[in-house]
Amino acid sequence: MNIENTQSQMRKGILEFCILSIIRRGEAYPSDIVEEMKAANLHILEGTLYPLLTRLKNAEMLTYRWVESLSGPPRKYFSLTEKGEKFYQELEQTWMELSNGVNALTNKIVE
Repeated sequence: MNIENTQSQMRKGILEFCILSIIRRGEAYPSDIVEEMKAANLHILEGTLYPLLTRLKNAEMLTYRWVESLSGPPRKYFSLTEKGEKFYQELEQTWMELSNGVNALTNKIVE
């Protein structure tokens, strides 16, 4: 069995939740999301992030606005919609249940 594949699958499962968590705090520019994920040791490539943001936007979870830049092309800043906020809350509840369950199992003392 390949540990890297298992680790990758575990990360993919929480990627959307983590990205929505970042955007939920306020408008976010994609490269800022990449940097924040990297700082949390949850590395993501822009080639992975952009399709995910597009999918979330198409599902009406996110909206965006263009902001002119003095040093290049306009920037697209993403924010949660009302539908996205409800979806985030459901993901958060699911995460808490999973996290609590996993912690209960992995921290159980062998008798």
